[in-house]
Amino acid sequence: MEEGKAYSLNGVFAHLEMLEARAHEAAVKQEETEQQEEKLARLKARVQELRLQRDELRAKVERQEKGQLGKRGVMSDPAQRSAQAVLEWKIKSIKATLQVFYLTGISGKLTKRGVCFCISTAYEGTYLDSYCLDLLIKPEVRIHRHSVPVFIPLEQIAKKYLQTDIRRFLSVLSDHLNAYAGRRYQADQLQEHFSDQIEGTLQRNSLCNLLVFNYNVSSKSKTFPFKVRLLYGDLCCSLPTEVVVSCPPDPPASLAETAAAHSDLFRRTALHKAFRSFSSADESVDGAP
Repeated sequence: MEEGKAYSLNGVFAHLEMLEARAHEAAVKQEETEQQEEKLARLKARVQELRLQRDELRAKVERQEKGQLGKRGVMSDPAQRSAQAVLEWKIKSIKATLQVFYLTGISGKLTKRGVCFCISTAYEGTYLDSYCLDLLIKPEVRIHRHSVPVFIPLEQIAKKYLQTDIRRFLSVLSDHLNAYAGRRYQADQLQEHFSDQIEGTLQRNSLCNLLVFNYNVSSKSKTFPFKVRLLYGDLCCSLPTEVVVSCPPDPPASLAETAAAHSDLFRRTALHKAFRSFSSADESVDGAP
């Protein structure tokens, strides 16, 4: 009899230890999540601050340029100046551009024949890749060499902005590169951390603006396959503009609601974070009494 009670107490103690371990693990995860959210909030505030500084610097440089042109009595049309005056104007404009973009992930240095820019990309505070762009300024501003991926529309951006507004050219190019890096980072994170939920291979093109994959959803002790198609119509954005989540024919009402909820989450949240939300929801259901 006493031996049976001992076994029973041991079982209770073991169960309590397991519950304490789970509670501790949940507390640690909660603390890590809160720390990440605080860090992200600080980073977002810093980005906003840097953008304001960039805009102020842009306005200041433009005012200085206008003032210097007015003092010299030089006409604003570069075509009407001498070749030397045009060259000086280009160099001054590029120096001002370097100053403006110093705080925005774009750095550069003057070379003997022009200027070399480095565009750094990041996603939600995580540094990713850097791309170089070597420009010549004589007889006109043109791209000498670069490391920008071939699928980034560099030629179209250059044709639109390079000769008339080099700052706008760099800003638009940076937006394209950062958005591409962000989309690729999300897809990599999904494959790295949620491969057990993905059925088959995640399909993506070079630009990562089209992603197609399958994953399983559990409902009432059954597993249902979902198929997802994410289209990023805006190449300067890291969130999809079109989301299609397909579930099996004639699904239960609860399953159709889940597909709609997942579709909405994919539109508003980074891909790997959406799956993290799915996992948390599944754990809550599994742990419910």
